[in-house]
Amino acid sequence: MLNDAIDLSQVRRALVIRLMHHGDVLLTSPVFTVLKSHAPHIEIDALVYHETREMLTLHPAVSHVFTIDRNWKKLGAWQRLRHELALYSSLKARGYQLVVVLNSSNRTTALVRLLKPRWSVVPDMPGSGRFFRKTFSHRHGLPPANTRHIVEMHLDALRRLGVYPAEDETRLAIVAGDEAERTVRRLLAGNEVRPGRFILVHPGSRWFYKCWPADKMAGLVNALHEQGWQVVLSGAPSAEEAAMIQAVKAGLGRPAVDLSGQLSLKQLAALIAQARLFVGVDSLPMHLAAAVQTPVVALFGPSRDKVWGPWRVAHRQVSLDLPCRPCNLAGCGGGERSECIERIPVRQVLAAVESLLAETEPRQAC
Repeated sequence: MLNDAIDLSQVRRALVIRLMHHGDVLLTSPVFTVLKSHAPHIEIDALVYHETREMLTLHPAVSHVFTIDRNWKKLGAWQRLRHELALYSSLKARGYQLVVVLNSSNRTTALVRLLKPRWSVVPDMPGSGRFFRKTFSHRHGLPPANTRHIVEMHLDALRRLGVYPAEDETRLAIVAGDEAERTVRRLLAGNEVRPGRFILVHPGSRWFYKCWPADKMAGLVNALHEQGWQVVLSGAPSAEEAAMIQAVKAGLGRPAVDLSGQLSLKQLAALIAQARLFVGVDSLPMHLAAAVQTPVVALFGPSRDKVWGPWRVAHRQVSLDLPCRPCNLAGCGGGERSECIERIPVRQVLAAVESLLAETEPRQAC
């Protein structure tokens, strides 16, 4: 046992902070599950960026989701200060005994100083100053690059406090909600798509240097069509992803069902939950598939796959065995295109799909 393990019986409320992108926030979901499992009496809140809140809303272990709107910085100084003070007042009123910071920053360090919890934990940042070290009661170590999954690194914050997760507590979790599920059922019925009998293909990512070329994705969809599979395309409502979807569709021998740009994040989660299998790249939808336990075929280029790979779900990771990957760069030489993913052949991805389909049981309609 740790000699500085915390006494969870003395914690009434806890705050978990993760100020990053959608996928990063979804990957924190096991922290809430584990903490609630080990201390059911604790009310656990989250603090995230406003646009990522749907990753945690409706999570059964989360009491309140507080948010920071990045658009505050576009306001005048006094307006921004008013929002910041209102947030601080709301958090202070909750009276946290524990704050778990999953990515450190000057903002989170200052916030912990102001909230004055009895216990707080943060990743131990090399070279951090005395102010940082004195702010937190506990700091947990970070492993070498590309050696430990980000979910385990998040859970290391709890381990440092003396809370040791059981393996069956550490799956990702997202709750789409009844409204999102009804919407998806209507969309599938309207497009004559049978739940559990289609393959969902999501070609895009926030960062296009992680993406497979559209002509190769079209080649994969054509091969799946030839095998008798119905294919549904999804994509974010951005001009860049819309253009990629159009390029994929232009290469198809027969149409696929296109639901790109039509879904909220909750609805996308509900759609993925109805699919027989998900095909995509390192992106939020890949993590949504893991959260709803839909088998995943994920293409990886420069990303650190041991950190960001599909978590606790039947899957295949497809990549090329090149000495330079994963480099974690924004394309070769920073040029926004990654040969390590662009050169993956269609046959390699198709073989991964066929293998995973054979391995997994058919999904039942919900």
